[in-house]
Amino acid sequence: MSGPSAAGDITVPLFYEPGGHWRTVAYGPLLCAVGLVVEIATGPVVHWVALPVIAVLLAGFAYPMVVAAKRHVSVELTPATLRQGTEELPVDEIEAVLPPSADPWKPDRWESARTLGELSGVPRGRTAVGLRLRGGGLVRAWAKNADGLRTRLEDLVSEEGTP
Repeated sequence: MSGPSAAGDITVPLFYEPGGHWRTVAYGPLLCAVGLVVEIATGPVVHWVALPVIAVLLAGFAYPMVVAAKRHVSVELTPATLRQGTEELPVDEIEAVLPPSADPWKPDRWESARTLGELSGVPRGRTAVGLRLRGGGLVRAWAKNADGLRTRLEDLVSEEGTP
């Protein structure tokens, strides 16, 4: 899995979280369609104009949120890079994957380190994974499936450390 695929220089991600799903854009219009069917089946008044307008408005509000989530909250780990949002960190710069904090009352140093990506902190619904870089700096990676990301990163960092 660590080399290029048959298609050329494209590598298969070892870990991937999309950040957002396009199906979210369809939820509002689907709800409006269900409402329209219920109105047709049960009542004398059918909102032929209002429900489609509301469906378009709901999809219009959801679309930029999904685009932003896919851009800023997605995670991709390949054998060469860890991408968190729009920031990429070469895997060979990672010296160690730090263990989770054992004591919630006494946070580890990495828990206040800079968060990878252009966001000010770990995104909501994600869990931080501490990383020590080759220069001695600490950063926080993050993912919904933090244990899966931690396992993949540990595998990559241990493979890199072996001669």
